[in-house]
Amino acid sequence: MQWRVGLEAYEVNAVHGYYDEEHEAPQPFIFTVWATLAGTDRIEALNETLNYADIQIAIDEVMLKADQPIRLMEEMAQGIVDRLAEFSAISSMSVRIEKPNAPLPHPGGLPAIEVLWHRG
Repeated sequence: MQWRVGLEAYEVNAVHGYYDEEHEAPQPFIFTVWATLAGTDRIEALNETLNYADIQIAIDEVMLKADQPIRLMEEMAQGIVDRLAEFSAISSMSVRIEKPNAPLPHPGGLPAIEVLWHRG
């Protein structure tokens, strides 16, 4: 058996983005994080899994406690991976970030990045 724990569509409003004008007012960033757990046995205790709250906390730390605006979503995702990788129960994870209000030259589309991480 393989266990996965996730948090989908978690929205955080923050002043990040590549362009300076994106730092003037908060905009939404939407996070979906899935973690595959290392063990295959029955899970009967919280310390054998990943708490959903820890996923929210990792995202909040990156997005809401940054000293300065984060320019790239890839950097945001790396910060989340770095925090969650500290949990030994995780063998791999995916972090997807969507930016629905990103400045685009034409209407339409949903900008997103996704990183897949595996414990080395």
